[in-house]
Amino acid sequence: MLMLNRRSFLAVLGTSGAAMMAGRAFAQANLPKVIVTKDPNCGCCGGWVEHMKAAGFPVEVVTSSDVDQVKLRLGVPGDLASCHTAEVSGYVVEGHVPADAVKRLLAEKPQARGLAVRGMPMGSPGMEVVGKAPDSYEVVLFGSSGRTSFARYRGVNRV
Repeated sequence: MLMLNRRSFLAVLGTSGAAMMAGRAFAQANLPKVIVTKDPNCGCCGGWVEHMKAAGFPVEVVTSSDVDQVKLRLGVPGDLASCHTAEVSGYVVEGHVPADAVKRLLAEKPQARGLAVRGMPMGSPGMEVVGKAPDSYEVVLFGSSGRTSFARYRGVNRV
């Protein structure tokens, strides 16, 4: 039976912690950059950006007073438009899409233009309000072949 003294135990513990941190940093380093275009006066967009950063995505923010031009250029359907538009690995992410849905999109690589959350559902990433129950909402996969439900959420939790 292996017996560790206090010094050996702490060395093993420290090495384990460093390995876990390195693994987390490696996973985050492998996530692609998300480029978010948002109106300079929108506060909830910043909340979504923080949500994406917390999930490990590197994020670049571009402020523009004409976000609609970006949506038009990227092919976002008008009825799916929200307050900010993001680009990641050739996909469009429109609105308050949860980070885990974006990760699933990138892993599965479906033939589609991107994902969208219509409007600004209460409790979605960036739209959290203390004391208010989160809404249920749909993440829509859209593209030239139409639309389909990609996932349903209540707040930031998939249902």
